[in-house]
Amino acid sequence: MKPFDPTLLQALVAFADTGTLARAADIVGRTPSAVTAQMQRLEAAAGVPLLRDDGRRKVLTDAGSRLVAHARRILAANREALMSVAGAEIDGRVGLGITQDFAKGPLTEVLARFARTHPRVRLDLRVGGTADLTEAYRSGQIDLLVVLRNAVEPDEVAVFAEPMCWLAAPGGLAAADQKDLPLALIDPPCAFRAGALSALDSASRSYRIAATSPSLAGCLAAVAAGVAVTARTPRWAAGDLAPAPASLDLPALPKAEYSIRMRQEAGDAARRLGAALAEDLPDRRPAQSTG
Repeated sequence: MKPFDPTLLQALVAFADTGTLARAADIVGRTPSAVTAQMQRLEAAAGVPLLRDDGRRKVLTDAGSRLVAHARRILAANREALMSVAGAEIDGRVGLGITQDFAKGPLTEVLARFARTHPRVRLDLRVGGTADLTEAYRSGQIDLLVVLRNAVEPDEVAVFAEPMCWLAAPGGLAAADQKDLPLALIDPPCAFRAGALSALDSASRSYRIAATSPSLAGCLAAVAAGVAVTARTPRWAAGDLAPAPASLDLPALPKAEYSIRMRQEAGDAARRLGAALAEDLPDRRPAQSTG
């Protein structure tokens, strides 16, 4: 029995993450027809169907879903092996500044893998808001920066976008049938604040700012209490936060655009960490409908 080709597994994982062969093709840098051919080769190697028709779209079979789980582990082990070959010889310090949206989730896995494969590198992590982190980057305190994108910058090494969504407490607003939509917002400047207000103004939807905070934690606490709704990315729709109910009839929000910036004089360690972040941070799952 021959081992699976990692390039075919990459295509399968890309399909699982994006939901379509066309978007998977964008991720792996191939045409949709080439990705279709890769799926056929992978099915031949597996000996079972991995995709099936569901109306006009393709979805994973049960066997396909099982293989995706194995593929993620295989590809992660492959990346770690590649990084560790040279990583053990690299030393120095990397100052990483990253916005609060990535303080949990894939960041934990990326940093843990980097620490294992680069034992001689000292990583200094700073989590905060875009404005404060950008100022620290400009002053030389940070080598690698992951923040909301406000403008095109010459030192960008990657750019990616994620959808904004309205968030509320799982049970919705504590006080229903309010004339003005209560909002919880971070103090300006904040792209999510601007996006929420612009969307509501464009829809001629009345609102009031019920809670403000300089920190994301304070804003989300008000939302979790049912005091207000807010705009963020779907990453936060878990636990005591959920997509706002469809009954609120909220307008569509723009996408949040992020950039990964790196100082020109950054060393090998920062460049390798930047590449890992660019690969693993973006949320490529299909957008979920609310309500």
